[in-house]
Amino acid sequence: MKKTFLVAASIVLLACQQQSNDDLKMLYSLPKKLKEVSGITYFPETNVIYTLEDSGNKNAIYAINSKGKLEKTITISNAENVDWEDITKDKTGNIYIGDFGNNDNERRDLCIYKVAKNQLNKDEASAEYKISFSYPEQTEFPPKKKELFYDVEGFFEHNGYFYLFTKNRSKGFDGTAFIYKIKNAKGTQKAVKIGEFKTCSNYNHCVLTSATISPDGKKVVLLSHDKIVLFKGFKRDLFHKGTQTEISLNHFSQKEAIVFKDNNTLLVADEKTNKIGGNVYEFKLK
Repeated sequence: MKKTFLVAASIVLLACQQQSNDDLKMLYSLPKKLKEVSGITYFPETNVIYTLEDSGNKNAIYAINSKGKLEKTITISNAENVDWEDITKDKTGNIYIGDFGNNDNERRDLCIYKVAKNQLNKDEASAEYKISFSYPEQTEFPPKKKELFYDVEGFFEHNGYFYLFTKNRSKGFDGTAFIYKIKNAKGTQKAVKIGEFKTCSNYNHCVLTSATISPDGKKVVLLSHDKIVLFKGFKRDLFHKGTQTEISLNHFSQKEAIVFKDNNTLLVADEKTNKIGGNVYEFKLK
């Protein structure tokens, strides 16, 4: 769904641990036609990112090179862009589109599309399969305003499962986020809630907009408009049971997309709103 740009306030940092870093480096501006980028994934062998846009935009993914030039537009012919909110890939290079944007918590058609790697050289591709899912904890559509927990803008694929991190839209926002797990398999599934955690109680600074896991599987990073949340030291997939650290980016914009470039380097993209943003940045973890 369309998102309203959030006006910057003072930076609020409330978490288990905190760290500050001012090394957010702009790499390039995104192509002008891509005004509402909502996710990115990265292919190190070609130094290319694939991105997409959210609701109201085309059912297409876009390949962008390291200079910010649009190399290819791939229309996904059998997939509708209801609200595409993130994109990820597996270890073999297959791409997955998260059509799970759910601003009003009313949707009953949440899904993930798989686009096989061998389709990425085409101008028009077909999704190999679709994974439909629901949240067992959600029994009302929509829930009460204080229970709007079922929007998602960030996910990744890891060891044959998808991990989804919810975007809290509840009245009286307190930073609560849920983690859901879905098997990477064709068909209809019930998402399994594996845990929850809190960031801070300031929506502008702590609402979650994207998620990524490092290539070695040892770090998980979640994005907000001016900071990241880093999980380390976890066992198996209990990410929220590891060490939680908030790291300030010292830069406020409508950041919507994040991916690991390598085990210690992140790529971040923001939407262009009121002439602010529309870029890809690099950020190195200390």
